[in-house]
Amino acid sequence: MELQILLPKIIHTIISIAVILIVRNVVVSLTKKYALTHEKVQQRTNLVIKYFDFAFVFILIMWNILIWGVNFADVGLVFSSVFAVIGVAMFAQWSILSNITSGIVMFFTFPYKIGDKIKIHDKEFITEPVIIEDIRTFQIILRSEHGELLSYPNSLILQKGITMVSASENYMELEPQEEKNLTQTHD
Repeated sequence: MELQILLPKIIHTIISIAVILIVRNVVVSLTKKYALTHEKVQQRTNLVIKYFDFAFVFILIMWNILIWGVNFADVGLVFSSVFAVIGVAMFAQWSILSNITSGIVMFFTFPYKIGDKIKIHDKEFITEPVIIEDIRTFQIILRSEHGELLSYPNSLILQKGITMVSASENYMELEPQEEKNLTQTHD
């Protein structure tokens, strides 16, 4: 008798896992194709895939909670309590979530690549052109013409105006002095 009750739930659980895995594989392959066609760095692609994996695990857990008939009011109480604590803890650090979200948005829509020389229009930031060294989860790493490494939050980079100074198809890391010598010999 107990097997007759559990068997449909086990079958639904297996189906839910299979569906989530199929959807995950489709999303991952589409993300990788997008990254290849738009010349995204593999490290950034893997980071976005990791975010999708967290979302799929959360969906799978919620889906299976419903399949196994856990009282939704009890689950809602637990999740609302957990999210309230997390919300209070994150309220002081809201910019962390903003930067992560901006990093994902930048993966799909940011028109600049690593190695491009850009100029950020910001009153509080230097106005000289900088080279994009890396685009990370929380910040974009920039190198000034003087060789200084700077970090600029992802959320701010999406809010500021940017001018493309020069695009770099084959990014080579040059020391600032070598870069000046190259520009002087071509002038």
